[in-house]
Amino acid sequence: MRDYTKIRAWKKADDFVVAVYEATRRFPKEELYAVTGQIRRAAYSAPANIVEGATRESTRDYLHFLHIARGSLTETRYFLHLAHRLGYLSPEQKAGLTEQADEALRVLAGLIRSVEAERGLDAGS
Repeated sequence: MRDYTKIRAWKKADDFVVAVYEATRRFPKEELYAVTGQIRRAAYSAPANIVEGATRESTRDYLHFLHIARGSLTETRYFLHLAHRLGYLSPEQKAGLTEQADEALRVLAGLIRSVEAERGLDAGS
């Protein structure tokens, strides 16, 4: 079992979730169960899946959860776009959060490549 608190990708994703929660506090109350809930769930899914994957015994399972985390971060990027289009995020807020998401994605991609290399897979497998 891996110590998820030492995984840089988890830390980046965890910091991103906190930033998303801060930004969405100012969303309209009527969006609590719509855009606000969706963006928060997509965001916290990423570090949660890294944690779940870290507890798995097989590298294959670990990679599966890392790929789910990647999908969650990408999904969150869409919700940032939508929140901006709806006027809930300023261009500066959207840019800052998108940059945080992109940084988490870059670090996670590096982790995935590293785990795939350990397992003897190429990036396309």
